[in-house]
Amino acid sequence: MNRKYDYLVVGAGLFGAVFAREAAALGKRVLVIDKRQNIAGNVYTEEIEGINVHKYGAHIFHTNNKRVWDYVNRFAEFNRFTNAPVANYKGEIYSLPFNMYTFNKMWGVVTPAEAEYKIEEQKRAAGIPEPKNLEEQAISLVGTDIYEKLIKGYTEKQWRRPCKELPSFIIKRLPVRFTFDNNYFNALYQGIPIGGYTKMVENMLSGIEVRLDTDYLDNKAELDAVAEKIIYTGAIDAYFGFKLGALEYRSVRFETEVLDTPNFQGNAAVNYTDRKTPWTRIIEHKWFEFGTQPKTVISREYSSEWKPGDEPYYPVNDEKNSTLYAEYKRLADRENKIIFGGRLGEYKYYDMDAVIAAALDLCDKELKWN
Repeated sequence: MNRKYDYLVVGAGLFGAVFAREAAALGKRVLVIDKRQNIAGNVYTEEIEGINVHKYGAHIFHTNNKRVWDYVNRFAEFNRFTNAPVANYKGEIYSLPFNMYTFNKMWGVVTPAEAEYKIEEQKRAAGIPEPKNLEEQAISLVGTDIYEKLIKGYTEKQWRRPCKELPSFIIKRLPVRFTFDNNYFNALYQGIPIGGYTKMVENMLSGIEVRLDTDYLDNKAELDAVAEKIIYTGAIDAYFGFKLGALEYRSVRFETEVLDTPNFQGNAAVNYTDRKTPWTRIIEHKWFEFGTQPKTVISREYSSEWKPGDEPYYPVNDEKNSTLYAEYKRLADRENKIIFGGRLGEYKYYDMDAVIAAALDLCDKELKWN
């Protein structure tokens, strides 16, 4: 059969958009499809009251990868936004990431040596020689007081599991600094695309055929027939009809509202770290772009268990799910014309820069000799 396209890209998120852009630049015939009614996947932003609202949660671009930074700057101009969230524990406000401002507010210490001594003292009192779970890892990093006030409640709301039952690696990325540095990401490059992520992805897909509201799995036979190869960024277990079982995710529910005030909380992100408050954090979207609009838009985030039909956000990369993914990966490796990629296709939590880097690596491998 004479196929119309060289590549069918399933998913118009970052991974799919980067591959489509590079393939088209080399003269390949590309069709991009997405089951949603919009491009940009989970980085989709929509304008409300002149504010670019992060519909699927806050996304702050940060990277140390110059190739990735140079790449995204081809499609958007980035502002100087620095992620400096704060924690609200029953009305007490603490600085995030954990730094000297946090330690001073918690214990009254004023020097790094005092803060380190306090953490070590609490670690010894807890009797943790080698952390075996998230709770022990957290106490080893920041002590019992900070764990109890700023980590435990938030984490258990997010995962709906006791911290003692969660693996330690989840929190190993937690930034802890003995400096007065409120920048959450220790990254050389950081910012938000001016005009929103949707505009950036739209620029990536400029001149490329895109069909939205098109479900690949519902039309698989027909769509497979139109392209030589397929880049699939959907859920790997869904591709195989869940025949080995469903991989687990955490999902997120958002309650977004417009408020008739120019300033609700004074910061882009405020985490609510007590267990009783039902939401995990509130995002005030205008502060991602230093907004001056007369109104504001906020989103309360609620963590939830994922079930089929929900949007999957965070892979549950425990031993059980990792083993199941490995079985699906073996099936995927046998597929002749399908390449699996991205957060869902690889069942992997990806920061945005890592998604783009992985897509560019695939381009190097797939397009260089084809």
